[in-house]
Amino acid sequence: MVAAAQTLVLDSSIRDWVLLPITVVMILVGILRHNVTLLIDSPPKKISRQALREQRILARAQALRVNFFQLPPSAFAARKAYLTEALGSGAYLQKADEGAENGTANPASPLDPMAMDGLMQQMMKSMVMMVPQTVIMGWINFFFSGFVLIKLPFPLTLRFKLMLQRGVDTADMDVSWVSSISWYFLCLFGLNAIYRLVLGDGNAADSTRDMAMMPGAAATGPQQPDWAKLHTAERGNLELVGLPQSSGREELTAASARLGAPSGVGRKWAADDVAARVLKLYNA
Repeated sequence: MVAAAQTLVLDSSIRDWVLLPITVVMILVGILRHNVTLLIDSPPKKISRQALREQRILARAQALRVNFFQLPPSAFAARKAYLTEALGSGAYLQKADEGAENGTANPASPLDPMAMDGLMQQMMKSMVMMVPQTVIMGWINFFFSGFVLIKLPFPLTLRFKLMLQRGVDTADMDVSWVSSISWYFLCLFGLNAIYRLVLGDGNAADSTRDMAMMPGAAATGPQQPDWAKLHTAERGNLELVGLPQSSGREELTAASARLGAPSGVGRKWAADDVAARVLKLYNA
């Protein structure tokens, strides 16, 4: 015996006084949170010339490592030799004090005023993210608990019942029906596209950051990278660029001689034999 299909008729007042207000309030709160976050953000601090140099040398090495095949073998070998030497010697690292060796700068103290300002700013951002969502959830639970708001236009399996019908204790209701608190969670993750359309990419209204934030993130503060280790690791990566996949010395020497490149550069230049390849393409 086939069970009769469920037929539920929702009052239009639920749409006007529950569904639309929840959606509009969440959109407005997201826009407000974005503007408050912009007010909390302090202007970016200028970094020193030495700090900029130790960052830019990494960017240069990474760009060479990714686009090495665009350069002639001799030009690539010269740049590779210069960058590996600079990264290995620590010439681009900051110095702690006058006369101190490269890369031995003391770590920032957690009681430093600059670090404390960063921690306070991070805590304020966390409060701006968490407090509005807590207030909205309490508002929905207090005024709209047990409401069924909308039916999704596509069928779902029973595994979605717990997610879509929170606060509605019915065992036989169709899974496509959505309760008020479940609609809140759907808007929490589904309005990001609207925020990007209204506020642009990288906005502070993205609600997924609330779930991704760890409880101790505000307490630890931003971690300073160890530039000496980063330079050493990038030097090792750069030394491997251009080498043939085979480790045989004879193949390495033959490949380098064939390309007219110094030893250690065994990959072909992108413009190698370009004239012959173009003639072959148009003569085919």
